[in-house]
Amino acid sequence: MIAIDLLRHGEPLGGRRYRGATDDPLSEKGWQQMETAVGVAHPWQRIITSPLSRCRDFALALGERHGIPVQEEERFTEIGFGDWEGLTAEQLRAQDPDCLRRFYHDPVANRPRGAEELASFVRRVVAAWQELLEKHCDSPLLIISHAGVMRVIIARLLGMPPENIFRLQIANAALVRIRGDGERPPALWLPASMS
Repeated sequence: MIAIDLLRHGEPLGGRRYRGATDDPLSEKGWQQMETAVGVAHPWQRIITSPLSRCRDFALALGERHGIPVQEEERFTEIGFGDWEGLTAEQLRAQDPDCLRRFYHDPVANRPRGAEELASFVRRVVAAWQELLEKHCDSPLLIISHAGVMRVIIARLLGMPPENIFRLQIANAALVRIRGDGERPPALWLPASMS
């Protein structure tokens, strides 16, 4: 039986921007978004978190509140955006009006200068994901990470090619459930209610 929940961090200080490995903490709104996402539920026996503060700080607070052990996983850090780190979409369009369209249509050929290669990012996330499945498949887990990490895991489950991961839009504090019962492979679980 597999019961894994993926939670994206809430809004960081500074709002929407390409921050990748930039370690901005959560804003007050971001904390509220994450509290709302998890609600009063605490069915997890372990919390795995990105080491970046926008994930880790909430993971530690949630773990302490409910007595759940928290483990940092370096490989669940967001993809590095190179020269785009810290910039907003508007700032990038001012430099090059077509750069975002090119990137989202072909992130392999049009990655930002100095950015982590998509194939490398996918390899590290998938390696961490596979290791978690092998070690902790018998206990409910919460993984707190980033949109890019969640995209890779979802793409892996659905058999999507990695170059299509940016076709998945994942909001701040989005909670995605993955369930598997041994008879069927792990799958996205989209209940009518998350309760």
